[in-house]
Amino acid sequence: MDGTSPQPGSRELSPTEFASAVTAITSAFGDPTRREIYLYAHEHGDGITAGETAQRFDLHANVARHHLDKLSSGGYLDAAVAKPSGGVGRPSKRYRATAPEVKLEVKVRHDDILVSLLGRALALLPREKAEQMAEQVGVEYGKAMADAIEPGETHRSFRGALHAVADALSAHGFAARAEKAEGDNLQIIAEHCPFGDAVVEHPVICAVDRGIVQGMLSQLYGPTATDTASSKPQGDAICVTHVSL
Repeated sequence: MDGTSPQPGSRELSPTEFASAVTAITSAFGDPTRREIYLYAHEHGDGITAGETAQRFDLHANVARHHLDKLSSGGYLDAAVAKPSGGVGRPSKRYRATAPEVKLEVKVRHDDILVSLLGRALALLPREKAEQMAEQVGVEYGKAMADAIEPGETHRSFRGALHAVADALSAHGFAARAEKAEGDNLQIIAEHCPFGDAVVEHPVICAVDRGIVQGMLSQLYGPTATDTASSKPQGDAICVTHVSL
């Protein structure tokens, strides 16, 4: 990713091809944690909650709930609302394994293959163009995410829209939150990246995150500017996206 032109005989990736590669690597890096959660559920016959899972795996509660719901929709877990012991407190949603035996369809080394594929795909483009394409893919995906929340709505306040974006990102594995930055600006902090180690090797992927924020805000509120203030590829512990009008 040194900004050089593609090698002779190679061709540039279309936005659709780039989006497909990014989508594939995102799904792949969600699998290891999800498998561990599945095994954790099997160890607890009375079921597990999103809160218990979040504490066990050091995840944001929304991220834990996302993994549990994915396992439930795939038929691996049953989800039911259970009354608290003693009848005191709010009911909690508990997830139980659907079968007594562990059933995992693990395809060996697919993560490594997908990382290699993504790296070669990104290498076909100069860094600047790859980053522009990655951001545009994020923008388009962010708009679709916003439409799924409130089709055609743009009446939210700027702060309200930003919190909606953070909630949506958390549901997609980012463990994000919105808070005030310096001056009148706001920012979104993501404590987890669903792209895993691939984003460290290929920092251009961070442009997808930035684009998603920009795309969602454009649908929920209006045009905004986004900037990556810190990221794991830069050696930071968390990813921070500054947002301004």
